[in-house]
Amino acid sequence: MAIDPELHAYYRRLADRYAGVPAPADVAAHRARFAEIAATSLLPDPEGIAVQDLAIPLAGRTIGARLFRPQGEVAPRLIVYFHGGGWVIGSPQTHHTVAALLAADTGCAVASVDYRLAPEHPFPAPCDDAVEAAAWLAGRRQALGLAPDFLALAGDSAGGHLAAQAAQHLNGGNAVRVDAQLLIYPVTAPVLATESYRAFADGPGLTRDEMAWFWTQFIGADALAQGAAHADPRVHLMAVPPVRPPATVILVAAHDVLRDDGLAYADFLVRHDAPVITIEAGGMTHGFARLQPEAGRAREWMRRAAGAFRDLLDDA
Repeated sequence: MAIDPELHAYYRRLADRYAGVPAPADVAAHRARFAEIAATSLLPDPEGIAVQDLAIPLAGRTIGARLFRPQGEVAPRLIVYFHGGGWVIGSPQTHHTVAALLAADTGCAVASVDYRLAPEHPFPAPCDDAVEAAAWLAGRRQALGLAPDFLALAGDSAGGHLAAQAAQHLNGGNAVRVDAQLLIYPVTAPVLATESYRAFADGPGLTRDEMAWFWTQFIGADALAQGAAHADPRVHLMAVPPVRPPATVILVAAHDVLRDDGLAYADFLVRHDAPVITIEAGGMTHGFARLQPEAGRAREWMRRAAGAFRDLLDDA
């Protein structure tokens, strides 16, 4: 199936906008460019969604989070969300509409976490923030008026990686249990040689070279060179068997270098007895969750994933 025409038109407009403009020269410029682009695809918050900024005190630092709460729900369930951006760019602001629509579509409260970014804070700092922020929010569920007996983690791209590794870590302990996860075109392994990496190396949405650059900022060139041999499960999510894997919805884009990352992780979880729903979004490219205002089919795929997530919870 070809790339959705509305997405194709979006990328054409983006190319025209930046034609002749130099590529970002450093990390700060990459972040500024991405924030500028993301700002054009933000929507007003859905009706009935209240937004509250939170401060999360962790050991030696305080990070932020933005809580989206459906007003019609009494004690809604909590989803802790981690934005994409290769562990380097992005923020709850760039992904504000993604989280707001997810709250509206699922009826859950969504806490979008402003974790620390590489290269200033390389691995394992973003992973630590994800684990500790999820645990802190879980401990505050009752005080925040949320369902005290349920926790889900979610994220897109590198945020999907952070969500999945945090779920593995938390479910391997005894303090906090992650009941479900929603992973949107997640990064799952430092392996850039899959079929989808070859087929979609030049994008659009995300290229192989860009993903190599993101991985390098996050874990360093030497660790990236280990590829499939990388043994740390916080980096390579399939390095060790998961403990009590949560019920999972995995949504991948058909035209995405990370398509096979998500499909491989779905198979991995199924082999370890997790309930898994896998959705391959035809016509979609990497980043389509953020492009729901740009393409009707992107919005429909995200609604479908939210519906599958609700169904998964009902069956649990």
